[in-house]
Amino acid sequence: MDDRVFNFNPGPAVLPVSVLERARDELLNFKGLGMSVMEMSHRSKAFEAILDRTESLLREILSIPEEYAVLFLQGGASLQFAMVPMNLALDGRPVDVLDTGHWTRRAIAELEKIAPYRIAASTSEEGYRRLPRPDEIELHPDASYVYMASNNTIYGTQWRWFPDTGNVPLVADMSSDILSRRIDVARFGLIFAGAQKNLGPAGVTVVILRRDLAERADEKLPTMLQYRTHVARRSLYNTPPTFGIYFIGLVLEWVQSQGGLSAIERRNEEKARLLYEALDASEFYETPVAGEDRSLMNVVFRIRGGDEELERRFVSEAEAAGLVGLKGHRSVGGLRASLYNAQSVEAVCALVDFMRAFEEKYG
Repeated sequence: MDDRVFNFNPGPAVLPVSVLERARDELLNFKGLGMSVMEMSHRSKAFEAILDRTESLLREILSIPEEYAVLFLQGGASLQFAMVPMNLALDGRPVDVLDTGHWTRRAIAELEKIAPYRIAASTSEEGYRRLPRPDEIELHPDASYVYMASNNTIYGTQWRWFPDTGNVPLVADMSSDILSRRIDVARFGLIFAGAQKNLGPAGVTVVILRRDLAERADEKLPTMLQYRTHVARRSLYNTPPTFGIYFIGLVLEWVQSQGGLSAIERRNEEKARLLYEALDASEFYETPVAGEDRSLMNVVFRIRGGDEELERRFVSEAEAAGLVGLKGHRSVGGLRASLYNAQSVEAVCALVDFMRAFEEKYG
């Protein structure tokens, strides 16, 4: 499609064109029913089939054990910052937090209103340019759970390993790297992810929860805020985000068509390698992220010396060349390229070519 740009936005983000085309083709008349998915009852057999198919595909692709529930909720990851401690925090047992940046700080802000916590490790003094090393993490066997974000969109770091938390449940915000690589779901007590980066459109949050943990919540907690409510009703307690769930199902089918997570992971590694190699070979650009912690999803970089005027020119000229979404987060500035699953190798090559031309022009 010649009129589409190369989209490097951090979220909502690029989606597979084939998925967008299929959603377009089915928009007015889904499977001959004479109506859109957005118009059908969430209690209908047609939608329940969509929900069943989406959950089944996610279980298959991520190898989710049966003792885990899969929920499709609303409120985004931001609601989960509060919903997790409301349901999982136990009296007298603080939450251990691995603080790695903006999004863990947002989760901590909600924890402060709900439950006691401890910072088990943090790299804040170094500007979150790296992740904690194993010998810097102090976990406690009496913790309610251990909390972390697996990928950091703003600072460009990503966990390549996950700490052994023993009998303490590990909770991970995987909003920006779910489905990007193979993981062992059984290592976690709970995983949540906003859909708008690798799963589908904004408006759906996937929660993968070990079923026994849903029973921790006080039954006086408001009904909609209890995981057990949604486990019991299979995400149908109230009207769910029906179109978003349908769209996630299409994305999951696309993942399968690409060869599954192994193939997706290899392609993500290739895209990141192309961009990081270009950055490392340049004396004009630099990335502040420690090499071993570099994210495959969000590549943050600067023009050496932090020339903000030149960085604004980079963003402007890139947009004119059909490469959009390269401005860094407002809290840190600089530049950022998001390489989520649907991002193409072609787009990354186009970005690298533009970077070299820009360097020749202004370097």
